Amino acid sequence: MTDFQPAKSVTRAYMAAFDAAPASGRLATLKAHTTPDYHWRGLHPFHEQPGAEAVIGKFWAPFLQAFSALHRHETVFFAGRNDCDGGATIWTCSMGHFKALFDAPWLGIAPNRKTVMIRYAEFHRIEGDKIAETALFIDILSVIRQAGLWPLPPMTAADFIDPGPLTNDGQLLNAHDPSEGAKTLATINDMASNIAKANATLQGKPGGLGLSPREEMQLTWHEDMAWYGPAGIGAIFTIDRYIEQHQQPFRRQLANRVFNGHVARMAEGNYGGFFGWPNLTVTPTGGYLGLPGTGKPADMRVVDVYRRDGDKLAENWVFIDMLHFLNQQGLDVLDRLKDVPRT
Repeated sequence: MTDFQPAKSVTRAYMAAFDAAPASGRLATLKAHTTPDYHWRGLHPFHEQPGAEAVIGKFWAPFLQAFSALHRHETVFFAGRNDCDGGATIWTCSMGHFKALFDAPWLGIAPNRKTVMIRYAEFHRIEGDKIAETALFIDILSVIRQAGLWPLPPMTAADFIDPGPLTNDGQLLNAHDPSEGAKTLATINDMASNIAKANATLQGKPGGLGLSPREEMQLTWHEDMAWYGPAGIGAIFTIDRYIEQHQQPFRRQLANRVFNGHVARMAEGNYGGFFGWPNLTVTPTGGYLGLPGTGKPADMRVVDVYRRDGDKLAENWVFIDMLHFLNQQGLDVLDRLKDVPRT
């Protein structure tokens, strides 16, 4: 049995100190809670940053200047041993929204002086009493949308601020039965295996699942599952609408799907998740996100966070580095904003 409470305490102490620190104290706070070789991953245009100074300078300082009165509205928090390295490392995951006032320009996005809810998922690898590695995913397209701008075709699914878990039990601050985390991880891995088999069928390769999309989903998902995708795709409720509004466009309009693996994948209690760098490489053939096919392979950096209910998955929060994916297709979303009128 692994006790994740020390790792959780490291992360909780960091978040409490960093979120409360004044702008002038953020660098010292980050240094105090991270290892000398601290490594950070963020979305386009931040990508990877080595060390606390680079992280503050490239990401946090401009972010905190743009978004004032920032509060972390966390809805999910858990920890676990990394299934990708045989359990050698322990990671924590915090997910929710940064609530703030959009008061100054950020990435060329003009502020609207209104409240924004910025979706985030933050993974930390813990070494002793320090954070050695971080991956912070933020839904930048959602910020653009809330600012009254939209540089892409209409979404296939619903557009709203996604909620936390239906059961309101996503913050796992106390220890949980390790057998429950094992069940969650096994269910997530079964679901991912089914996707791989379905992709084999689509590509005419051996080892296919041999089931319809609905039959495939029913193996590991509840009928009333909820899927909270990134801005650009949207949120979906029930298996049938998920198939219609995300699964089938994804599978039919993105060819040559290659799974590149995950950096971290873990679970605790009824919650689990993973991220990759990148998870997938795909080739748009036309129609995905309402855009023309380019025939150019492009990477997808993805976070998935899950809630298990019984023996199946009930809720899924998804983050994709959409700006990076589109930039590889020749579409610079941030540059396009200069020509997009505010609604």
